[in-house]
Amino acid sequence: MGGNSESKGRLSRREFIGTAATAGLVLMRPELVRGTAANSDLRVGLLGCGGRGTADTTDLVNNGQCRVVALADLFQDQLDKAKDNFDKLGQTKGHSPISPQQMFRGPRAFQEIANSKEVDVVVITSPPYFHPEHLEAVVQAGKHVYCEKPVAVDVVGAKKVMELGRRAEGKLSLDVGFQIRNAPPFVELTKHIHEGALGDITCAQAYYYTGAIERPDWAGASAAEKRIRNWVWDRTLSGDILVEQNIHVIDVCNWTLQGHPIEARATGGRKIRTDAGDCWDHFEVAFTYPQKIMVSFNSTQIDKGWWDVCERFFGSKGTSEAHYDHPVRIVGDDPWEFDLRSPTSGGGSGDGQEKFSTTGVFHGALDQADPEKKKAFVESITSGNFHNQAALGAESALSAMLGRTAAYEGHAVTWDQLLASKMHWDLGIDLSQFA
Repeated sequence: MGGNSESKGRLSRREFIGTAATAGLVLMRPELVRGTAANSDLRVGLLGCGGRGTADTTDLVNNGQCRVVALADLFQDQLDKAKDNFDKLGQTKGHSPISPQQMFRGPRAFQEIANSKEVDVVVITSPPYFHPEHLEAVVQAGKHVYCEKPVAVDVVGAKKVMELGRRAEGKLSLDVGFQIRNAPPFVELTKHIHEGALGDITCAQAYYYTGAIERPDWAGASAAEKRIRNWVWDRTLSGDILVEQNIHVIDVCNWTLQGHPIEARATGGRKIRTDAGDCWDHFEVAFTYPQKIMVSFNSTQIDKGWWDVCERFFGSKGTSEAHYDHPVRIVGDDPWEFDLRSPTSGGGSGDGQEKFSTTGVFHGALDQADPEKKKAFVESITSGNFHNQAALGAESALSAMLGRTAAYEGHAVTWDQLLASKMHWDLGIDLSQFA
């Protein structure tokens, strides 16, 4: 792309990130910072009681200063399972069981948990299609919120999230689930890159290879119920694999390059997936970033898949490499590697990795990502130094949509063209049937 397009890309990013600027010192009543009273636990409500929501909320509880007091989901069995899990976890922490009055089921459950006077913080892990609507309810209710990625599956939804970020500024903490930005190896690597360890970056390679996601058959359920329960197979509910799963890698590229792509050319398809959904099983995307930095990205999500996730950036002084597992390093004029070996800390990647280390066991580069992410979120609330990650969340979602749109339409798509579109996906399901 020419210089004019690159300037538009940089200007657009400044406009995006400007909405997420940290507010100045805010004087607040202690009960608004810490919940019902100073020095009390934050009271957490979980909206969307599946596996990721359970993991996110468990991390909050285990990091301290949080207890689960409310649950919301479309389905009763999900609520019951979550209550059993968090009551058992809470018992180990000295917390009271979740009250039946704070268990909300059905299509309006998101509004009920958002408006509950017993809740200080809402964790949103419902299917991504619903994130803008659910986030709006929580922000409107004035609650702190941790929203899983992606924040939206279409352009209209992403713009809504941007607007919600502006409304939330300085009033509450709004985090988005890009925990890799809190993983110590990635934090250190990115710091080195931003300080010039790679010199001038010319191009990058990134990929996300993984196996199929198994889901139950839900015998006897309606077609609509099966779609919602198995939303990770559904394009509209998930955003497809590029927006729902691969977004983590695209977010790392945005973080590293301090910008978003200004154009994408892509292909892909669904050739060998065998599940009942309509998500693609592979994407190949050529992203152009400002300064004509080319990022070659590809991904798979297939039954007999190979698992590896990596970003490599190539510069005039060296090359960086970062895997979810290991290594995370720079080779070149200024070599560096994050030490993922520890003979005493335990855990790690398991027996399969021990053969690579003579001094200890290699640990995954993301071992501390989720705990550090939740710790930072809680501290932002208790300190009153609120986060506002709505703009960054929308930027990365739109970056992934850029690649997806180019693949679906079979031609190059620019950032400006994407933002000018009125892309709004229709679920086609009447949720009142689940009341």
